[in-house]
Amino acid sequence: MFRNFFGKKKQDPSVSLDMDKQRRYEALVRAWHRDLYRYAYWLCHDAHIAEDLVQETCLRAWRSLDSLQDDKAAKAWLITILRRENARRFERKQLDLVDIDDHAIADATSSVESNADQHLIQRLIMNLAPEYREPLILQVMAGFNGDEIAQILELNRNTVMTRLFRARNQLKEQLENQSQQRGNRNG
Repeated sequence: MFRNFFGKKKQDPSVSLDMDKQRRYEALVRAWHRDLYRYAYWLCHDAHIAEDLVQETCLRAWRSLDSLQDDKAAKAWLITILRRENARRFERKQLDLVDIDDHAIADATSSVESNADQHLIQRLIMNLAPEYREPLILQVMAGFNGDEIAQILELNRNTVMTRLFRARNQLKEQLENQSQQRGNRNG
């Protein structure tokens, strides 16, 4: 009887599986946490909301980690979860409507002087239509290639490549127009 009590215990296989899952999860979070936060911040422009989005993304990733078949696709998988979590944020939220005449509009040009070029590029990117802006941001900021962007946005690869081409051309045209306007003002 004492031998059974103090003898070697058999390892519960579910504990071993959970430990493997936990190590895999921790490795994914360590590898992609910064990219997730950067993309979340780009989506919402608020540090606290971006942190919440990343946290919810990690929670959903933990719950469905078994569905990730290939660890090489983890970044795209996590970005897709993040995008869907951001969309859920708007499904749940009911915005209060206000009369625009009751509120003053802040002058955004006063803070532009310190990093004028960076702010100009950001503004021009934000002027792009969403179907051109999002693939461009995924390529430039997150480093995804055309196939990965197509998977994330659930589009055909050729559609993504066309949108990237058009986005770059529209940015180029906007930059040329900006430089011509500056030349006319200074000349």
